[in-house]
Amino acid sequence: MLHFLHKSPTKSAYLIILFLALFSTLYNANLPLHGDEAYYWMWSHNLQTGYYDHPPMIAYMIYLTNFISESEWGVRLVNVFSLSISALYIFKLSREMFDEKIALNAVIIFSSVILVHAGYIITTPDSPLILFWSLALYYSYMALFHGKTKDFILTGIMLGFMMLSKYTAILFVFMLLIFIFLKRRDILINIKFYLSAIIAFIIVAPMLLWNYQNDWISFSFQLDHGSTQTFEIFPHLFFEFFAGQFGLFSPVFTAILFYFLAKKRLYFKDDKLFFLSLSVAVVLLLFFYKSLFLRMALNYTAPAYIGGAILTAYMFEHYKLVKTFKVGLALALFVTLIGRIGFMFYLEVVQERMDGYKEAVQLLQTHAKEGDNFYGDHLTTAAYLKYYLKNHPNTDIALPTRFSQYSMWRKSDFLKNGLVLTREPELIGLQNLYKDVQLINTLTRKQGFHDKKTLYIYRVSGAK
Repeated sequence: MLHFLHKSPTKSAYLIILFLALFSTLYNANLPLHGDEAYYWMWSHNLQTGYYDHPPMIAYMIYLTNFISESEWGVRLVNVFSLSISALYIFKLSREMFDEKIALNAVIIFSSVILVHAGYIITTPDSPLILFWSLALYYSYMALFHGKTKDFILTGIMLGFMMLSKYTAILFVFMLLIFIFLKRRDILINIKFYLSAIIAFIIVAPMLLWNYQNDWISFSFQLDHGSTQTFEIFPHLFFEFFAGQFGLFSPVFTAILFYFLAKKRLYFKDDKLFFLSLSVAVVLLLFFYKSLFLRMALNYTAPAYIGGAILTAYMFEHYKLVKTFKVGLALALFVTLIGRIGFMFYLEVVQERMDGYKEAVQLLQTHAKEGDNFYGDHLTTAAYLKYYLKNHPNTDIALPTRFSQYSMWRKSDFLKNGLVLTREPELIGLQNLYKDVQLINTLTRKQGFHDKKTLYIYRVSGAK
């Protein structure tokens, strides 16, 4: 099969990208939203230049897909578009750096691993981050190695959009500066470099202004979210996070990539390989370091595997590791297939946070009366209510929970009569807020292989 694909690498790469886009669009239509997806969809109906949890790009992109469809598959068009264009630019960059065969293999690697397939399913700020990281990687390479003005301009645009996607985009800036100082200091006296920086700053400026006007609240949240005060080392967290990378990018591909990065002599003298390697190593090293102190989500390293897919494809071809590539691909596809089947048929096992909430909101809808207000016990349950209730009414969080965008929008007298959806029994908590609280229904679902979870619906009135 691989031999057949290599007869026409460009056409084969495009067919793989197109097939995965169409397949994922159909696949996504059969899955309920994750609570975070509903939360970001809610943002798309309240556009701002910044949000408490993240920069605004995810809201902007969902806003655009809303014109096509606001159903589950419509919201997830953000993923399909982002990852498909990313795969296309992985091919373009690989072909520019090496040849069509390596470019095709890079697309095959990228398109086979569970990390990417999970990205096709759940809409998060990682989707636009991956998109604009891929574009910035391509155009910054073209600018640095070929020097055309249009590539410097496009680099600035993509850097700006990337910074509007997720704050970890700053790592790409660090990577670029390291490469420039070590390999291309002549760029620092090139006016095109400063043109690129100015364009990026202009794009990011509204988000910076929003943060300034809100006491840098979003920056503070992200710094606190991923930082430690004690710096106490927990080796098991590091090894857990390190081992998780082999699951994300598949064991064979990860082993080949990490081996390459550990052998400095293989790439430091080659500017092209060093450029790619930095795009991987800067991300991995930061989060490996942070994982010594805190439990890191595995998806934090996702941008590393854009350049990582290209480097891995290069290694397979450079060292003629044909059998190893086939084994790695087979293993990656097997893990991905298990994951895809799990999401489709065993959602309560692989992602129980997505299971049951759509049905709970539909059950709550049967108890709704004219004039009711709707509340959750968390930002995700409140967002689920807004998304799945008829006419998408405004919702809020009735019970104490972490600060969120709801907290920033909330008015002081927000507690009114209505219905509350909770994930735990909350009779006492609600009685502290309302004079009259009645449990009117529950919904019990499987959780994992053997456990169960229950969602609770309360009618409340007489806010204290």
